Amino acid sequence: MTAITLDQARTIIAKALEKGAEMELKPLSVVVLDAGGNVQAFERQDGAAPGRFAIAHGKAYGAVMLGMPGSAQMARAEAQAYFMSAVNGVFGGAVVPVPGGVLVEADGKVIGAVGVTGDTSDNDAEAALAGVAAAGLTGRA
Repeated sequence: MTAITLDQARTIIAKALEKGAEMELKPLSVVVLDAGGNVQAFERQDGAAPGRFAIAHGKAYGAVMLGMPGSAQMARAEAQAYFMSAVNGVFGGAVVPVPGGVLVEADGKVIGAVGVTGDTSDNDAEAALAGVAAAGLTGRA
């Protein structure tokens, strides 16, 4: 498998939102990107702030473009703020280096990323991982 299909992206989103409801999270927004950082699918739950697309996208975009999940980006930002600042400059400020940006892998290769936002970053990551697993793929948070 070399790409996330639209059906897989829809499954990831549906299951992430389902997990959010199960966990009683605040309204979530979920984006799925392909390996090139292009949007495959996006949904924003009723009640989620309209600016959440940019946050979800930034979490996923940073993950796929750097090949490291949001948790690793946050650790890097804490240890080497200058590095993440430079990276964000390179990507036009589009990177949000916190948990909730999850790499999606198949057969050991990164095929995209998921970004979830709306609750705490750790809860966002948990919802994202549930969606990825439901699509039969591997997530790295």
